[in-house]
Amino acid sequence: MEHFDCVVIGGGMVGAASALTLAQLGLKVALVEKFTPQAFSAEQPLDLRVSAISLASQNLLNQVGAWQQVKQWRSCPYKRLGVWEYESAYTEFNADDIEQSHLGHIVENRLIQLALWQQVTAMSNIHTYCPESLLSLNQDDDSGNNRATLTLTNSVVTAKLVIGADGAQSKVRQMSAIGMTGWDYQQSAMLINVETSMCQQDITWQKFSPTGPVAFLPLPGQSPLGGYASLVWYHQRDEITRLASLSNSQLQQEVLKCFPAQLGDIKVLAKGDFSLTRRHANTYQHKRVLLLGDAAHTINPMAGQGVNLGFKDVLALQHVIAEAIGNGEAWHDEAVLARYEKMRRKDNLLMMSTMDALYASFSHPSPLIKAARNLALLAVNKVPVLNSTIKNKALAYACGL
Repeated sequence: MEHFDCVVIGGGMVGAASALTLAQLGLKVALVEKFTPQAFSAEQPLDLRVSAISLASQNLLNQVGAWQQVKQWRSCPYKRLGVWEYESAYTEFNADDIEQSHLGHIVENRLIQLALWQQVTAMSNIHTYCPESLLSLNQDDDSGNNRATLTLTNSVVTAKLVIGADGAQSKVRQMSAIGMTGWDYQQSAMLINVETSMCQQDITWQKFSPTGPVAFLPLPGQSPLGGYASLVWYHQRDEITRLASLSNSQLQQEVLKCFPAQLGDIKVLAKGDFSLTRRHANTYQHKRVLLLGDAAHTINPMAGQGVNLGFKDVLALQHVIAEAIGNGEAWHDEAVLARYEKMRRKDNLLMMSTMDALYASFSHPSPLIKAARNLALLAVNKVPVLNSTIKNKALAYACGL
């Protein structure tokens, strides 16, 4: 039986990042994951699952040594964010307004994970259990050592701290009897990778409609048509199911019919769909267990903040434990670990509620509400005092600054 300071269940982006940040504090860490990340090849097609990595998340990836590798592979910086319902109320956020060179990067999730794993394997105080899964978790330690016991597929390990970073269907959360609140949005989203007639752009945009927004995210590289992009199409579940059943050429015609002219001509390369849900754990902590990322909270993906919130969780936990070590406290004490939830719950709830409010507002059919939201967008863009305060503060917050 191997003993660790911390065992991280889930080796995705958030789990791997948390393993690295805790190992940087000198802790002995185990990382448990079902699947080894796929190696990178420049010839591989762009993956459907991408994230809009904020400046704060980029700084974290740089801190753990993964960002330089991501940059060497492929990523797409964006400098502007456009939002509108009607063209007359078009509002654009620009990195120049907050004195930054860019707002973020669009990066494939698997490349972020792979770059993190390269750093994980280089750390002598991180042991990987892969491919392995969590079978049972017991926090009732009778030995007096204040350790949790974890039974894996082929191993048994103990830990002073267990981190559940194993996604929305977290086994750690379930085995710790931590409840959830939330709901389904009764909508789905479709991800569509396309070639676009426009070369790589420096803008990501969303156009709102009563059935949900359509969004454009620039992707890296030059295509035979010009550039690449990831499209996100929100709609009622039945409609997304219908769209998913179409051939690529049929879907291409639907996209051209329903997306704004800013998209230009496209060729569909790949597609996928998923349901929209909101989930929030009733607590992030239970004895020696902490939840991070999607295991603790899933958010409407409209603004692409999901993984950025998870990386904020990672930084908060590192800060709490580093501060405890620096103060000579028992860093794994429940009272110390409770500070992590205090730091993160309010911020996560604020972001989740803001996304819900925006989503509900732009899908409301009332002509009065429609007029009000477009006047608000117009005012934020045209009135100097609002432009320099509300707009730029919101932009800085979204970037994690």
